[in-house]
Amino acid sequence: MTPQDASKRSAEICRAAPVVPVLVVDDAAHARPLAEALVAGGLPALEVTLRTPAALDVIRAMADVPGGIVGAGTLLTPGDVKAAKAAGAKFGVSPGATDRLLQACEDEDLPLLPGTATASEAMRLLERGYTVQKFFPAEANGGAPALKAIGAPIPQVSFCPTGGVSLKNAREYLGLANTLCVGGSWVAPKDKVMAGDWAGIEALAREAAALPR
Repeated sequence: MTPQDASKRSAEICRAAPVVPVLVVDDAAHARPLAEALVAGGLPALEVTLRTPAALDVIRAMADVPGGIVGAGTLLTPGDVKAAKAAGAKFGVSPGATDRLLQACEDEDLPLLPGTATASEAMRLLERGYTVQKFFPAEANGGAPALKAIGAPIPQVSFCPTGGVSLKNAREYLGLANTLCVGGSWVAPKDKVMAGDWAGIEALAREAAALPR
């Protein structure tokens, strides 16, 4: 998969809804009902971070949920890429980008949302062909004003800001011309997941899906 094709697919995934849930799931038994609640609420693209021992099993379970598009977050190595693809991930997300990681995703035909924090990083990824990138960590890097400033001289690149994004500030990001969607964990709070409050999570998803952009 070329970087251009990867970015085209990433853009389609980002346009599916205003918010991509960023999910840290400890128990694979929660995977399917959690995915079903989020998809029912209007958030089909799901990023499962590879931060727990259960993550790959979670991806496998979510990959079978009708209407869902499950991806793997926190990709750091070529091994992560291979494991995520084998588990059923349809896209990948990384906090940054290295040549080895980019090449691995291209070799595995896994569309990647590569992380960037500066104009130079965005330009380097653009030079390789990545026109859709993750702005991370968004709030720590200056928030929406910083993303707007970076976007002004690099209008070819669109972003999914993630990191510190919440219902409170999501509208500010989504109002930017260079933002396709935002990534956020607030739609699946740990207390609701642990309690099995799938109706509550679906309600949060509906609220997020209704955000203007």
